[in-house]
Amino acid sequence: MRYAEVFPLVTARALARPFTYRVPDEAARGDVVMARLGARSVRGLIVAVGVEPPRGMDIADSGPVVDRVPATLVDLALWLAEYYGSTPARALALVAPHAAKRRGARRTPAARETLGGEAEPAELTTAQSEAVAQIVAALAAGGSHVLLHGPTGSGKTEVYLQAAAAALERDLAVIVLVPEIALTPQTVGRFRARFGDRVAVLHSALTEAERRDERERIASGEAPIVVGARSAVFAPVQRLGLLVVDEEHDASFKQESDPRYDARTVAAKRAALEGAVAVYGSATPRAESWARLGRLPLPSRIGAPMPTVRLVDLRREAGYPLSAPLLAELSGVAERGGRAILLLNRRGISGAIHCRSCGTTQRCRSCDIALTLHADGRLHCHHCGFSEELPDACPSCGSVELARIGAGTQRLDSELERRLPALERIRLDADSAARPGALRAALERFSSTRSVVLIGTQMVAKGHHFPGVEVAAVVDADAGLAFPDFRAEERTFQLVTQLAGRSGRDAPGHVVVQTFQPDATPFTYAVRHDVAGYLAYELARREELAYPPFSHLVALVVSGPDPSDVKRALRELRGALEAQDATLLGPAPLLRLRGRHRAQLLAKTTSPRAFASRAAAVLARAAPAMRRDGLSAVVDVDPQ
Repeated sequence: MRYAEVFPLVTARALARPFTYRVPDEAARGDVVMARLGARSVRGLIVAVGVEPPRGMDIADSGPVVDRVPATLVDLALWLAEYYGSTPARALALVAPHAAKRRGARRTPAARETLGGEAEPAELTTAQSEAVAQIVAALAAGGSHVLLHGPTGSGKTEVYLQAAAAALERDLAVIVLVPEIALTPQTVGRFRARFGDRVAVLHSALTEAERRDERERIASGEAPIVVGARSAVFAPVQRLGLLVVDEEHDASFKQESDPRYDARTVAAKRAALEGAVAVYGSATPRAESWARLGRLPLPSRIGAPMPTVRLVDLRREAGYPLSAPLLAELSGVAERGGRAILLLNRRGISGAIHCRSCGTTQRCRSCDIALTLHADGRLHCHHCGFSEELPDACPSCGSVELARIGAGTQRLDSELERRLPALERIRLDADSAARPGALRAALERFSSTRSVVLIGTQMVAKGHHFPGVEVAAVVDADAGLAFPDFRAEERTFQLVTQLAGRSGRDAPGHVVVQTFQPDATPFTYAVRHDVAGYLAYELARREELAYPPFSHLVALVVSGPDPSDVKRALRELRGALEAQDATLLGPAPLLRLRGRHRAQLLAKTTSPRAFASRAAAVLARAAPAMRRDGLSAVVDVDPQ
């Protein structure tokens, strides 16, 4: 027996330190053992062996080794804990697999099926050939970080495929990250078609046992290519050579629970640790990526021109949500037997119910947000799930003058049924896609139907390649501009440009953007498909305001049952964190969520890792007092 430092994989900040155990002689760094912690047995991960035991203390024996994590993933997790102000145990739990009964040769259909695509490598354009050549050269040189950018349809996926083949020829493994596995079936299908059973898929729909099967195939080298959502960045591949982050602009790469890691940043760190090439791909790159990364451009679509984009000024149109120009385009789709996509980033029938007499908006009892009217006649909260019947009169003043503000996807569906009955409608939002298999069925139905319109929220703009889409429209393009977020303009530009990329892939396409602000900067650049011009504008604006990439933001969010306790805790945190390397803003209140009051302290800093590490230490000391007051806190580095 010898001694080792072991992190019990528990969430408590008060236990955010290693404990010393006697471990078997064969134990090594990265081994997962069962360890006694008080009266219970928990999983623990060995971070160091051969250590000197503390003097004068009884040292407990650990249990046997139950699993193993590559040493590079241990390094990655410990870095992640410090960078994101979390605990080592929470970060190590991301890389340590859960014990689950082995399922043998049986594979989950979600992981094993081939979703289509071409098996033969396509002939590359000059720009694609140059991009592949530079990536292959970087593989031989020991790694790099590059941005592969070009309009939708310019051939980014084929570059990934041929770069992956080059990595396999060198006995190197590949990880491909996509924003949401359910919304990008074509990526999975094309990798399966090209590389067959050497591709493993990791995503949240797998059971623990099925995930275990895939991880074992990965760790053994049987599946040297991994396609998955953000957690696949921790896949235990052997000899990582290529790490692709597809649709790198998508905010879904940010984890919203502690540790609040960003898979794009973690991918960069893992590539650096293992000497791999990290390729970030997008038609609409983030300003941070544009400023920091070397660029591999794919300047034009392959085989089709970019669609025309028309701005419709809703101030001069009476037909919201369906303006006369949009109706004319959709009528042509119905007559020609074509396909159209309509994006409206709001579910339900209307966004809010407002009393004309007293001005009251019907709000959730637990969250500070307006309730949304749905087709079931009930008002729903999209945060906590609360619902209630639509009242006949205002609960505050008794007036029956209740106005429905804004339109949702259900209302748009009804309007189209009334105005264009010849056009078949398929709705794709969180409500319609809630049933297992519903999302896939909707996408397949849209691809095989003529005279059809796909109506949905932002998921319809993500990563899909549908044949024969003639018209794509943003019904209410202003919706995102009103958010109090410095990224609001950037995301509006991305959403419009990404949706435009769904049309005209194999025939002339038309894009309609309905807006009350036709002169807004994102739209003026989107009309011209001018990504470089928009990013130059955005970077100049951010530099003036010292926003990322010219600084980092770190948010400390505290929540609790009493708003005065929340504010007091944040004031105390601010006093403990005042330093010359950060500008602190707040505390400022946030919307109440699920019955808990929230507020945040925001730091602008050029040293996010150091600030987050200090914040984590302060929170660990304050944890007992905060727990007594029912308070919880998270550190959010680079909040999205």
